[in-house]
Amino acid sequence: MDALIALRIKVENPPVGFGGGGGGGDGSGPAERLNHQDNGRKPGRVHMDAIQEVEMSSGANGANSEDERGRRNMAKSSKGREGKPDIEGFKPASLDILNHVKINIERETPISTLKGILTTSTSDLSFSKEELRKAEELITKAFVEFHKKLRVLKSYCFLNQLAFSKIMKKYDKVTKLVERVEATFIKHFANGNHRKGMDILRPKAKRKGIEDIMKNPGRALYMDNIFPLYSLFGFIVLHMLMYSANIYFWRRYRVNYTFIFGFKQGTALGYREVLLLSSALSVLTLGGVLSNLDMEMDERTKSFKALTELVPLGIVIVLLLIIFCPFNIIYRSSRFFFIQCAFHCICAPLYKVTLPDFFLADQLTSQVQAFRSLEFYVCYYVWGNFKTRSHKCPESKVFKDFYLVVAVIPYAFRLLQCFRRWVDEKDPSHVLNGLNSGIATIANTYWDIVIDWGLLRWNSKNPWLRDKLLVPSKSVYFIAMVLNVILRLAWMQTVMGIRDFPFMHRTALVAVVACLEIIRRGIWNFFRLENEHLNNVGKYRAFKSVPLPFNYDDNYASKHA
Repeated sequence: MDALIALRIKVENPPVGFGGGGGGGDGSGPAERLNHQDNGRKPGRVHMDAIQEVEMSSGANGANSEDERGRRNMAKSSKGREGKPDIEGFKPASLDILNHVKINIERETPISTLKGILTTSTSDLSFSKEELRKAEELITKAFVEFHKKLRVLKSYCFLNQLAFSKIMKKYDKVTKLVERVEATFIKHFANGNHRKGMDILRPKAKRKGIEDIMKNPGRALYMDNIFPLYSLFGFIVLHMLMYSANIYFWRRYRVNYTFIFGFKQGTALGYREVLLLSSALSVLTLGGVLSNLDMEMDERTKSFKALTELVPLGIVIVLLLIIFCPFNIIYRSSRFFFIQCAFHCICAPLYKVTLPDFFLADQLTSQVQAFRSLEFYVCYYVWGNFKTRSHKCPESKVFKDFYLVVAVIPYAFRLLQCFRRWVDEKDPSHVLNGLNSGIATIANTYWDIVIDWGLLRWNSKNPWLRDKLLVPSKSVYFIAMVLNVILRLAWMQTVMGIRDFPFMHRTALVAVVACLEIIRRGIWNFFRLENEHLNNVGKYRAFKSVPLPFNYDDNYASKHA
């Protein structure tokens, strides 16, 4: 509109000496020339002096309202002084805009179309009356269409409001009718019993009972094939969570676990780092489970049986790659320390047993079910038909034999460690501890509580505990001893074999009991290191003993003592 107004002024009353930027030879501005030309306009044509600026928002207040009132007062005072009223909200049209616009040319004939291909679609203004007429026609059409759109939009808003009001009236009528029907039915057919009447009027969908879920054929197929694959990661995550809890309480009660384990300074993981690793593994596992289910439900990937069944195997490969990654990422020093301790456990008789070594071996005895899950991985992906979720692992004699052998492997590590400690320390109690690993639950429980934890001292100043305690509440120790006995008994059932229960699948029950054993091991870890810490304090051990390069026999040592 600014361009159209300036074009009309230029065409009808061109200013004398008009030049660029709206300036003239007389030095007067565009607004002054516009007022001087009012008397020269043609009759019958309304001169468009300016454009009215309209604020669409009605919420202006505060400083904006004060400015607006100030402008109005100035406009009134200007009217009184000069005798010329200023239109509120108007601004004068500037001729300078003509130097920055071009006119759009519509190609109406074939010749003009060909010319338009060779030239640009816009051209400089010629300031002719024909050009002004075409511009006014186009602006008029634009105003008409814009006004039509606004009217349609207004009608649309009105129809929506009308429809919403009718819907609400209908809803009120239906709601009242429903209430009358319910009241009548409850009064005459339910003897005024509201719950009974509503149960008849609104019968609830019958939920599937536990027996129906148990009889679902897909449930057994999933529990026998997929659940054992993903349960491996659940055991690992739970053990990491228990270890992070151990670190937290060791720090809280000032147990020097970094010295006991022999961690290098600055490399020991805190409970936050262990929680981060366990959370990352749990998220990765959950992503695998969800992606597996999604690919089974999606029609596009439903036929890709091999891809869906290989998801848990892919997670195992990723986990192994991270553990053995040689690059200095993801806590390399801690990963290598773990690999070193695991290698010492495998080659137990060949290495001198340190506390981190047999501590890790104790952890492995609580992860028997994880070892069995690895055995199932080999059977399922090597000898089974994983594409159709069918295998005969439980029926294989080799699988059954290895099922027992795998459960014995962690205890064999501990047995070999105990024999090596017996040879090095000449302490026969280590032989008893090694034999207890596979003979008697009672002996194992006694060793945990009396030897590892240092409790059940009847002559102690803390009855049936020990003289020094780090935890202020004595009941914590008694509760831990009772839980250790109960959970160890439950764990032995998994080693010996668990039968099916009517309310739970055997695989799920084994997983639950395995989790209980991991929790028991986490409790054991705290009291085991607490006892080790108190022994170090009592014997004033604050530094690691360094072996000397020479070893003298007893006779020579006694002569030169």
